Amino acid sequence: MTLIKSISGIRGTVGGKPGDSLSPVDIVRYTAAYGSWLLSRRPSKEKCKVVIGRDARISGEMVQNIVAGTLKGLGIDVIYLGLSTTPTVEMAVTSYRAGGGIIITASHNPKQWNALKLLNEKGEFISASDGEMVLDIAEKESFSFAEVGSIGKYTADSGAIAKHIEKILSLDLVDVKAIRNRRFKIAVDAVNSTGGIAVPMLLKELGVQEVFELYCEPNGDFPHNPEPLPEHLRDLSKEVVKRNAHLGIAVDPDVDRLALVCEDGEMFGEEYTLVAVADYVLKHRKGNTVSNLSSTRALRDITEKAGGEYFASAVGEVNVVEAMKTHNAVIGGEGNGGVILPELHYGRDALAGIALFLSHLARFGKSCSMLRASYPDYFISKNKIELTPEINVDEILSGIHNKYRKQPVNTIDGVKIEFEGEWVHLRKSNTEPIIRIYAESRSETTAENLAEKIILDIKDMIGMMKNSK
Repeated sequence: MTLIKSISGIRGTVGGKPGDSLSPVDIVRYTAAYGSWLLSRRPSKEKCKVVIGRDARISGEMVQNIVAGTLKGLGIDVIYLGLSTTPTVEMAVTSYRAGGGIIITASHNPKQWNALKLLNEKGEFISASDGEMVLDIAEKESFSFAEVGSIGKYTADSGAIAKHIEKILSLDLVDVKAIRNRRFKIAVDAVNSTGGIAVPMLLKELGVQEVFELYCEPNGDFPHNPEPLPEHLRDLSKEVVKRNAHLGIAVDPDVDRLALVCEDGEMFGEEYTLVAVADYVLKHRKGNTVSNLSSTRALRDITEKAGGEYFASAVGEVNVVEAMKTHNAVIGGEGNGGVILPELHYGRDALAGIALFLSHLARFGKSCSMLRASYPDYFISKNKIELTPEINVDEILSGIHNKYRKQPVNTIDGVKIEFEGEWVHLRKSNTEPIIRIYAESRSETTAENLAEKIILDIKDMIGMMKNSK
């Protein structure tokens, strides 16, 4: 069983002993710590409110009930959105002027996982320093529950997704008329989670002519690995071709990542979701862009072509958002299909990404594959190595840094090594017990060979660690 305690929340597999997994005891402990942190920040006379929502995971209702009960026990009012999306909860926090929010989702992790994603009063993920405070409260169990007369209240809001979509439609960047005129036919894979509610609803409001729903029943029974990677989207690819659709849309369980399939069944490329949306935004907004260190160079290329400046951040939405604010970016996100449009809110939002991409494609007037062909070609090889207790990650990163010290190296988040025309980035995952190794080149073979070379270097170092013990 696995339990990962991080500054951004708590994530683990459901079942098992407290402290070893995401057990009810651990859910209470970390919810109480977060609620206590919120209470310490509010004006003394102001009632604290927290918005909570969940994806469709099988364990979601159980976790939600514990979270809501714990918050009420602290004297906090709970606004429950039910089956929702991460960006919907983020936007609802500010709409309700709540003190914070909790999203019950393990994002792209398999169905045995769940998690608590923690938001501040801006509807953004809490900072590293705030996360440390929450973890410290949890460790010390320095929280106290309210007396019976001060228990929090519970309010349900089943219309939050509709409100979210309404705000997207009000953006002047979203061209509903152009989308309607293209009479799009679109296949959707929502991995049997809340995207099955939100995405068809959005497409209908955008005037899409026909929607072919694949795995859109929000029952939490994921029909394939929920991470929207090419190897997991074969059914969607077949559905697009079978239905003669203009494109396919895939989202992860909490709808903050967006992947696209072209009309010929080929992947648009999750890295290019942000590239295409940014290209569209930059045609209408002058400004800068931000993505994380593991994202494609293509975003930098189109940004500079549009007269803007590109900036890279450490991996993690909170880091991207911080850099976007610092550099006044008009669009940003992550290469995993995460699009952040600050004029809507500072959070990855697949629904906003869909509306912007369809506006772009509609005005482009040609096929999805032709739009993809208009962008510079880069290939990213994405790999990972499972971690075991005896592996010293810091020692591995230091060893790789030292081995390639003659190359330009960036260490703000793991180790990123620049080569002529290529790069490789390795870092410890924030959400899984793995080391991620990403490599990019204009040649797919070169990217894969570069990643494999680094993986062999790491395996050699792991072997040396084991032999030295």
